[in-house]
Amino acid sequence: MSEKVVLDAEDVRRTLVRIAHEIVEKNPDGDVAVVGIHTRGAVLAARLHRLVADLLDAPPAEVPLGSLDIGFYRDDLGLRDGAGPVLQATELEFALEPHTVVVVDDVLYTGRTVRAAIEALFDYGRPARVQLAVLADRGHRELPIRPDFVGKNLPTGRDERVYVRLRETDGVDEVAIAALEGAVA
Repeated sequence: MSEKVVLDAEDVRRTLVRIAHEIVEKNPDGDVAVVGIHTRGAVLAARLHRLVADLLDAPPAEVPLGSLDIGFYRDDLGLRDGAGPVLQATELEFALEPHTVVVVDDVLYTGRTVRAAIEALFDYGRPARVQLAVLADRGHRELPIRPDFVGKNLPTGRDERVYVRLRETDGVDEVAIAALEGAVA
């Protein structure tokens, strides 16, 4: 399986800095909370949280940060090779109501993960607004979901896969595209 790296470590860093600037510009009141979807979305959210706090000249504790597990909210549980959901802790130690919540994920594809995240989020409260930030948007939407902040648009085929690797989980920062094994080209 050959991969093509489309974002290297420096590209990922620059992209997150740009997204952080866009978040602050689109939310001039500064009342934002950053919530990542486990696993890599939570890692990206932590990075964006630090950048947004710096841009707002606020201590990080003043910009709420959370993570969201969507395992039980997915609509494809029966389609995933018989494996049950891998559960991780949801951490939302703040009231959602007054904030614009920026939901962060690594790759936006069909929109089903984001739908599940919004459903999970609303079980914890009703944010003032919800915005979506993704590192990579590969298209092929099945639901009417559109991100507010996009790191990179990656036109891909359904026979391809986007791999986001982050140093916290994978030892390296990069985004790569590869053909799915067994896919007919």
